[in-house]
Amino acid sequence: MSLDVRKTYKLYVNGAFARSESGRTYAVNDTRGRLVANAVLGSRKDLRDAVVAARTAQDGWVKRSAYNRAQILYRVAEVMQGRRDQFVAELRHGTTAAAAGREVDATIDRWVWYAGWADKFAQVMGASNPVEGPYFNFTVPEPVGVVGIVCPDDAPLLAMVSRVAPCIVSGNTTVVVASERWPLVTITLGETLATSDVPGGVINIVTGKRAELVPWMAGHGDIDTVDLTGCADDNALVTTAERAAAESVTRVVHATARESQWSDERSQSPYTIASFVEYKTVWHPKGQ
Repeated sequence: MSLDVRKTYKLYVNGAFARSESGRTYAVNDTRGRLVANAVLGSRKDLRDAVVAARTAQDGWVKRSAYNRAQILYRVAEVMQGRRDQFVAELRHGTTAAAAGREVDATIDRWVWYAGWADKFAQVMGASNPVEGPYFNFTVPEPVGVVGIVCPDDAPLLAMVSRVAPCIVSGNTTVVVASERWPLVTITLGETLATSDVPGGVINIVTGKRAELVPWMAGHGDIDTVDLTGCADDNALVTTAERAAAESVTRVVHATARESQWSDERSQSPYTIASFVEYKTVWHPKGQ
């Protein structure tokens, strides 16, 4: 009789797969209640380590050329395409085979779509401003820095990429709290990132309970923006996180109603990138 050994999906932090410092895990079941695997129950310490990794990686990531960031996002899409069947199998625990296939294909397309905006979004969102006097006045978008992203449970793969891709394409780094109900496909994406060209620390993935992780993440002083899209159905948690963010002067963003329709192509927009940038205005004398 062979022993049925269930896989424990680890955290993905700083380009490596880590166990929680607490040693805790939780069971992940399919729609019929059958055990699929175990996921790490991340702690505040794990989230703090992810923030340190993201902050450390941000300087190098933002200094890369827009063209290079586009190449890296495209490489992620290439590797996902080669592992398509694995992603479909992961999503099958919570949906039909046809829906899983559509979600994986849409996710691959979304990586490619945002890769194409890497060297273009600044032209769309920036401006040359008319001013009085012998000066040029330019407004340019710049990354905010480190962004905390809470993933929804619906379309856990496509929704995650729909928020992460526009975030990192401008030079931000991320700390992602995976879908609490369906975390496995997000960690499988981490395996793809590890075998792509994404530098360690640019995307960090923590699994666990939103109620434990999100308020602390929102109030972390080294996170510049927190995306609470994945908490949309929990008003009490959103309120708690927003209060924590206000105390640490952290910007809060949410997906719009249109963006929440993840399978709809209209949910991809260059203006989603605007949620994760700030604007700098520069004066320059004419003739110099």
